[in-house]
Amino acid sequence: MAEHTNGAGGEGNTGEAAHGAEAGEAAHHGPIDQFEIDRLIEMKIGGLDVSLTNSSVWMLIVIVAASVFMLVGMRHRALVPGRGQSMAEMAYELVANMVRDNVGSEGRRYFPFIFSLFMFILFANVLGLIPLSFTVTSHIIVTFALAGLIFVGVTVLGFVRHGIKFFTFFLPPGVPIFLAPLLVPIELISYFVRPVSLSVRLAANMFAGHTMLAVFGGFVIAMGVFGIAPLIFIVAIYGLEAIVAVLQAYVFAVLTCLYISDALHMHQH
Repeated sequence: MAEHTNGAGGEGNTGEAAHGAEAGEAAHHGPIDQFEIDRLIEMKIGGLDVSLTNSSVWMLIVIVAASVFMLVGMRHRALVPGRGQSMAEMAYELVANMVRDNVGSEGRRYFPFIFSLFMFILFANVLGLIPLSFTVTSHIIVTFALAGLIFVGVTVLGFVRHGIKFFTFFLPPGVPIFLAPLLVPIELISYFVRPVSLSVRLAANMFAGHTMLAVFGGFVIAMGVFGIAPLIFIVAIYGLEAIVAVLQAYVFAVLTCLYISDALHMHQH
């Protein structure tokens, strides 16, 4: 009877300990847990995992939000624009001036792509600032996919426009030929590093800013009534992150314009 009681008590203690451990794990959230990708709907096609994840859902939300923003903003096309139309026109003019200043008149045909790229990154960054949301641009796989697409497109554009002469991009005219063994490898490395620097810059800024917000948010909760100072600091960081979100979208689009300009004009600018 004693043995039975001890066994039952041992099993009960073990169950309570396991339950307590699970509860402790559930209650503990690290600052980088917000970047975890979760499968929402499992799907496989021919052995390829195409599951619907929180990342893909938020990409769809970003596309829908950006589309609604432009469609609603430009719906009336009033002579005296309202608030929504003014914001849509500001975004349009910002990218249009960016393309005009960095690419020239030839850049008009690439405006739809650059504008779509800018709006996607902008809305992904801004929506990521909403609590409990997911910042898709904090993942290097997303930003590198965008940068890789730009890199391949610009390279193809350069060869279509200049043919074999595009290789002279790596050895500027007028440079002594004996410097070619030194300059060509440097220019090649610089050229192939473009997608890496473009993607890492965006992802690192989003990752670092959101991690900092999560860390100081933990301080506010842990310190209770004494968490006013960290709370004020969080408000300041949040404002800075909002600026960075817009700035990073702008920088990404500007660099894309510069890469297109290089492919079109090479050493002419």
